[in-house]
Amino acid sequence: MREIRERPQRERYVEVYASTYTDLVRFVVRRRPATDQAEDIVAEAFAVAWQRLGDLPGDPGEARAWLFGITRRLLMAQHRADHRGQALSVRIAGQVAVAGPTLEHDDLVATSVDLAKAWTRLTAMHQEALSLSVWEGLTGSQAAQVLGISAVAYRIRLSRARRLLKHHLAHPVGEPSADGRRMPASSEKGLA
Repeated sequence: MREIRERPQRERYVEVYASTYTDLVRFVVRRRPATDQAEDIVAEAFAVAWQRLGDLPGDPGEARAWLFGITRRLLMAQHRADHRGQALSVRIAGQVAVAGPTLEHDDLVATSVDLAKAWTRLTAMHQEALSLSVWEGLTGSQAAQVLGISAVAYRIRLSRARRLLKHHLAHPVGEPSADGRRMPASSEKGLA
C-alpha cells in the first residue's frame, strides 16, 4: 500500500527534476564565481527535495519555485561559511562576439559596460529581486516564496530595484538627476 502511494510522488519528483535541473544549475552559476560547484549544490538541493518529498508542491511552477528556494538557501549557507559578511553577487553574462568592429558592436559593448556598472551599484537584495524576475522567469509570488517574503513585499522590492537600476543607467556615479537632486544610494534606509 505504501509503495503504491509513493510511486506518484516519485514520478512527480522525476518530472520536476528533469524540467528544473538545468535552470537550477544556471541559477547557481550566475551567483557563484566557482562554477565547478554548481552541480554539487543543485544535487544537494534535489537531495533535500527527496527528503522532503511530501512537501513537493503538485503544481509544476510552484514545485520549481520551491526548488529555487531550497537552492538559494543552500547557496546562502555556503556563502556565509565561505565569506562571512559579504553580499551575494550576480554575475552579468558575457558579450556577443562579432567579427570586426561595427557601430552596433560598439553600442553593445558600451551598453554592456553601462549595465555592468549600474548593476554593481545595486545592493545584493535589489540584484536578487531583479534576477529572479528577469533571468529565472519566476512570477512575483514564486520569487517571494524563494526569498521568504510576502508577494507585496517582493513587488515593492522589485519596483525599487527597477527604479534604481534605471536611475543608475541614466546617471553615472555622483551625477545629479535632471531636477538637481541626487538619488540616495540603494543601500540607504527607505530604499530596501
